[in-house]
Amino acid sequence: MTYSDKVTPDGPVTPLGLNHLVLNVRDLEESHRFWTEILGFVQVGELHPSEARPNPPKMRFYSGKCDGKHNHHDLALMENRDLPAPPETWTLQGMPMAINHVAVAMPNLESWRAQVAYIQSRGITIDRRVDHGMTLSIYIHDPNGYGVEVLYELPRDVWEGDIDAALNYLKVLPTSGERVLEVADTPVFGARSG
Repeated sequence: MTYSDKVTPDGPVTPLGLNHLVLNVRDLEESHRFWTEILGFVQVGELHPSEARPNPPKMRFYSGKCDGKHNHHDLALMENRDLPAPPETWTLQGMPMAINHVAVAMPNLESWRAQVAYIQSRGITIDRRVDHGMTLSIYIHDPNGYGVEVLYELPRDVWEGDIDAALNYLKVLPTSGERVLEVADTPVFGARSG
């Protein structure tokens, strides 16, 4: 038996999840301000010229925090001045964008509410506000037209009993004023009686 015989699975190996996302952006400085000043990501690095890469692309790397620590990067932005201008209005469906939206998770309900209030205070339009059954979410868009979902993930016991039912649940909520911060009762999906 060879080594490859020992490690060849019968099917794909389930990954941990997505590690990071790289977005092409028209203006690196404009996008940097959005992702740091509006969404709170921290720049952890950028590409510099080196012997191996004398003319690197304009690219920066950003991280959120998990357990009080930064990651090597959760998001990267690479400048591409040839990108088309974004559509004038943003919608969840029918956008001429390859990426529908990026979801940014907040650590708890209080931080989600604080972030939503901060976004409102900066005059950013909230395009959509929904209770998804597994998340409380607002949708905004970045300067390139990419949709950004800012979410608080509800506790697992709310949605893990029937993930499909939770994914299909939708309650559309107000997008302006103090009502954006309200939290309604979400049903527990697949709850067992008894």
